[in-house]
Amino acid sequence: MELVTRDMRRQLRRDNMKWPIELREIPQDDWPDSLRSAPLREHPKRVWRSRRFLVMLFQPTIERTRLSVCHTEHDGDRWRDGIGWNDLQRLKREAGYGDVWAVEIYPDDREVVDVADMRHLWLLPEAPPFAWRRNGDR
Repeated sequence: MELVTRDMRRQLRRDNMKWPIELREIPQDDWPDSLRSAPLREHPKRVWRSRRFLVMLFQPTIERTRLSVCHTEHDGDRWRDGIGWNDLQRLKREAGYGDVWAVEIYPDDREVVDVADMRHLWLLPEAPPFAWRRNGDR
């Protein structure tokens, strides 16, 4: 793993300022080689970027569609953590899925995979039966 230096973090901050505040989709031709060369099952279908966030859509099957979200800032050891609910809801909407239900999964301790400071929203084909509604129905 490459050590991220202070100069690299400063350059990343400067680069981030060139992006808009809202998500903008990145054409596949502009994706970094690391995304384009990923194994096909791990290859994103779409990618968006803003000043603060990177969002990738993965869809190995229609039933398993996922938005993966991370910060675009580095804290020295890892990508910055701490993406709140309001940011996730807004990013889901900016990516074009504001009218789609989504859930996060919190697995059994034995199944935890934590390789990056990312959040994953699983897009659902319909509202789950346990969903809260504005009118108070459950």
